[in-house]
Amino acid sequence: MHITGQCHCGHVTFEADANPDRVGICHCTDCQRLTGSPFRVTVMVERSALKLGDNQPKVYRKTADNGRGRKQHFCPQCGSPLFTSGEGDDANEWGIRWGSINERDALVPKAQIWTRSAVDWVSDIERLPGYEKDHEE
Repeated sequence: MHITGQCHCGHVTFEADANPDRVGICHCTDCQRLTGSPFRVTVMVERSALKLGDNQPKVYRKTADNGRGRKQHFCPQCGSPLFTSGEGDDANEWGIRWGSINERDALVPKAQIWTRSAVDWVSDIERLPGYEKDHEE
């Protein structure tokens, strides 16, 4: 499936060929902290399947809970997280952050990892009232 995307401000753009079966949810504490949310959704692609636009993301390295080095790629203008990549044997596999993808509705998660870090209430989220836009009492 061909996908396109960008950061929040549009400074960094990309396109890629992605397999819709390679979409996953990560509940690790790094993803929670990076998103300010209980989990992160990522689409895994080969680096050769990802084409960046004219502007490059900024990158920093973090050692993950599993001990492997992970590079976090984000927009230098607005700070939007865009990609993650590994080192060594993992360098060719990149994760595209689901929220940055334009066709994200077609990319449904197929698995979850680091579930031991999942917040207890995430499985009960469907019980919360829902509103189609902002709601004022």
